[in-house]
Amino acid sequence: MKEIICRIHEDDKFVKENADLTVDLFSKNQYRYTFWDKHKKQLYQSGEFTSAAIDLLYISLMVYYADKKISRKIEDDAWTRQIKLYIPVLEIEKWNENKDLLEKMLSFLSGDIWSFEFRKRDLNQKEERAFKGIKRQKKKYQPKAICMLSGGLDSFIGAIDLLAKEKDVWFVGHYGGGKGVIQYQKNLIDKLITQYKLSVEQFFNFFASPLNGIEDTTRTRSFMFFAHAIILGSAVNPDITLYIPENGVISLNIPLTNTRLGSSSTRTTHPYYMRLLQQMLINLDIRVNLYNPYQFKTKGEMIKECKDKPFLKTHISETMSCSHPDVGRYKKDSSPSHCGNCLPCVIRRAAIEFAYGVDLSIYRDKDFKNASASANLRSFKLGMRDYENSTIDTALTVQISGPINDNIDNYCDVYKKGMVELKSLLDKHNG
Repeated sequence: MKEIICRIHEDDKFVKENADLTVDLFSKNQYRYTFWDKHKKQLYQSGEFTSAAIDLLYISLMVYYADKKISRKIEDDAWTRQIKLYIPVLEIEKWNENKDLLEKMLSFLSGDIWSFEFRKRDLNQKEERAFKGIKRQKKKYQPKAICMLSGGLDSFIGAIDLLAKEKDVWFVGHYGGGKGVIQYQKNLIDKLITQYKLSVEQFFNFFASPLNGIEDTTRTRSFMFFAHAIILGSAVNPDITLYIPENGVISLNIPLTNTRLGSSSTRTTHPYYMRLLQQMLINLDIRVNLYNPYQFKTKGEMIKECKDKPFLKTHISETMSCSHPDVGRYKKDSSPSHCGNCLPCVIRRAAIEFAYGVDLSIYRDKDFKNASASANLRSFKLGMRDYENSTIDTALTVQISGPINDNIDNYCDVYKKGMVELKSLLDKHNG
């Protein structure tokens, strides 16, 4: 087991004999994050954040730190790590009561075994300054909803559909250091502001990244991403909805190939994970309702049914869906682009062709020519063949990545429709 101590105050002297790592979140030499620093005026326009939501933000930062700093390769199965975090919190009773739930949720999300030990703390200087600024700000802004905006196609459609019925929305994005996300996010923000006559103050874009990380899988990044939006939601009117747009096929996280059981796999919006996270928010009295409006839609259906089809079609190629957009820089590419052959790219391509008949997005290898792309294609085709020949009940298949308690017929339906979209694309290529 790896043990990591987290310290938030400069005067925090907590130590643990034989701990593997100690991270001082106030030190820019170890962790850089911008929540309290970059958006002061925007933060001040809301009410006060709840203590439990502040704790959640720091817990998510520390979980992400551990995820990045501890290699999976050294484990017996080259994957499952045992990690214990020692974290100071404001609401120690609430966190002790919900420790088991937190550990269960994160273990499902990352595939690791997590444990926590909490200790009591008070507000630090950054938090105190923020609360003073919030109290001084007389003009308050209370959005009707909050929406995640990652720079991907699903979140762009989610923003368009939400803005078609409600302009009073906050959008929350995150970037972690690479160039493959931030420029796409900024461009889409500009397009949304112009199209819907929005204010730049409605868009939050936070940076958070541990320095010198060694592990690339980082399944817990989504937890940290969500925590930034949740803390904002804790400061506005009760029972605000946080929209988390993602197509139902990706959400189910059903492995098409053996490789999908590893680093590429994500449980970001899996129904089981979302249910655990929602229950934790309820227990912590953080009144934010998580909602994926596309749980039972394929990506192709999302495109076809978008509320502003001309606007989406004009800018669809400017969204970023690739799992590694920066890889092209090793081949002297001047800017990040889609690889064209990772599973998110293939699902994107299948969806766009399903909706439009042709996909004009730029891909580094659209025809699966290089060795790794060709291997991906063969793997996808084998996965599709296994799917078509499978005698396993679909109701069991859709629960491979996690249990589903209701709407099982709807989950089966979206999975089948998603596989039809994907097969249409794969059948056009030899491999």
